[in-house]
Amino acid sequence: MLLNVLLLFVPIAVALEVFAASQHLLIFIVSAVAILPLAQKMGHATEQLAEHMGESIGGLLNATFGNAAELIIALVALHAGLHEVVEASIVGSIVGNLLLVFGAAMLAGGSRFHEQQFNPRGARSQATMLILSTIALILPASFEAVEGNSSTLGQLSVWISIALLVVYALYLMFSLITHPELFRGAHASGDQDEAAESRSSIGRALVTLLIATAGTAWMSEILVGSISPMMQRYGLSNIFVGAFVVAILGNAAEHATAITAALNNRMDLSFSIAVGSSVQVALFVAPVLVLASLFLGPMPMDLAFRPALVLIVILAVVVTAQMASDGYADWFKGVQLLVVYFTLALTFFYLPA
Repeated sequence: MLLNVLLLFVPIAVALEVFAASQHLLIFIVSAVAILPLAQKMGHATEQLAEHMGESIGGLLNATFGNAAELIIALVALHAGLHEVVEASIVGSIVGNLLLVFGAAMLAGGSRFHEQQFNPRGARSQATMLILSTIALILPASFEAVEGNSSTLGQLSVWISIALLVVYALYLMFSLITHPELFRGAHASGDQDEAAESRSSIGRALVTLLIATAGTAWMSEILVGSISPMMQRYGLSNIFVGAFVVAILGNAAEHATAITAALNNRMDLSFSIAVGSSVQVALFVAPVLVLASLFLGPMPMDLAFRPALVLIVILAVVVTAQMASDGYADWFKGVQLLVVYFTLALTFFYLPA
C-alpha cells in the first residue's frame, strides 16, 4: 500500500533534521508526508475499534483520534509560541472537515450511489453545536475590538473555554446516553460473531494507536520547527499555512475514513466523522489549547481570532448546515462544498504574509 511506503519518510525526516537543518522547505515537506501514513494508521486503528461500537460512538472515536494529530501539532506549535499558526490550524480544521472532508465524502459516495441518506435530526443537532462554537469565536473577537484589554480578554477566553468544555461533555451525554436514537443511522454495525473475535484485534489497534501517536508527535515537532523559516523564506501567510496546510495534515485520518465510509454507503458514519470532528475541534480542542497555553509556551493564547478566520468559520457553518438540513447527500452537493473550500484556499494563498 502506498501509505505504508510513505513510512520511509519518517527516518528521512529525522536524518534531514540532524544533517541538513537549514533545508527548511525540504524538512517541512518530508515531515508532512511522514505524518500522512501515521495519521492513516491512527484512522485505521480507530475504525477497527468503531466497528464494534455503532455509528455514533464509532464516529466519535474516529473524530477523537483523528484529531489527535491536529492536537499534537497544535501543542508543539503552542510551545514554540506560534499562536497565529495554532489559531489558523484550529479554524482550518473546522472549515476543512465541514467543506473538504464532508464534500469529498459526498462526492465519493455519490459516484457510486444515486443518493445517500443520513439522520437529519442528528445533523441539525450537530449544526446547532457548530453555531454555538461560532458564537464563542465571534464574541471574544468583538470584545477585543471594543475593549482591547489583553488581561481581561485572557480571563474571558479562559471562562468561555471552560463553558465550552462543559457543553461538549453534556453534548456527549446527550448523543451517547440520553438521546442516542437521534444520531443512530440505518447501517447495521456488523456481525456480532465477528465482534466476538475482537479482543486481539482491539489490542493490536490500541498498540498501533500508541505507536502512531508517538510518531506523529515526533514528526510534528520537526514540522513545526521548519514553519517559521519557511514562511519567511517564501512569503507565505501564517493564515494560509495554518488553515490550509497544517490543518489538512492534521485531518488526514478523517479524510480517509470518512471517504471510505461514504463509498460503503455509510453516510451516517461519514457525517459523524466529518461534522463531529469540527464540533470536537471547536468545543474541545480549541478550549484545551487555550487552557494549555497557560502552562505551555511564552504567553497565553486567547479566543479572539482574527476577523478573517472568524468569517470563514461562519461561511463554512452556514453552507454546511444548509446542505445537511434535509438528510440527503449526492455528488453535486459534494462538488459545491469543495468549490467553496478551494475558493477560500485560493483567497488566503494570495493574502500577503
